[in-house]
Amino acid sequence: MVEGEEELIRTSVSEVLGEQEAVRESLIPILLRVQEKLSYLPPLAMELIAGALQIPAVDVFGLATFYNQFRLHPPGKYQLQVCMGTACYMVGGKIALDCFERRLGINEGETTPDREFSLERVACVGCCTLAPVVVVNEEVEGRVTPTRVDGILIAFGKKIQPSTGVGEKKGDDGS
Repeated sequence: MVEGEEELIRTSVSEVLGEQEAVRESLIPILLRVQEKLSYLPPLAMELIAGALQIPAVDVFGLATFYNQFRLHPPGKYQLQVCMGTACYMVGGKIALDCFERRLGINEGETTPDREFSLERVACVGCCTLAPVVVVNEEVEGRVTPTRVDGILIAFGKKIQPSTGVGEKKGDDGS
């Protein structure tokens, strides 16, 4: 959590709960509204909502993890969406995703600790002739090879270390 974030979460949840009736049937609209304010659903927000609605926190977490429109990680400044539609997957989409994971030190669905980059796997984005495709903050990058992955990251200020191919991905070095 970054500085001041806890207070922002508490304030945002309080505002939303002031706008909505605090009953179980309002859970989805409350979660949607909180996510709209914060760009994601932090655990603290879900706990506060559970308390206000007098329902178990596990019910709130369960609902938030069931529906894919809810984000459980804060979005990065640069949101990377790697297409895994059939065309992209067949010509290297998985390779591009693996390269981003190694270079950023995160797995898909995560955000770098500095909140600069978030990485997602998405279904077809409709640019099959440019496969494999990565969408960066709504800008389409086509024909993404491992070298293009480095170029994309460098363009957004990411320092790239020479690749050794060993121990680069989070967890490979025991961390």
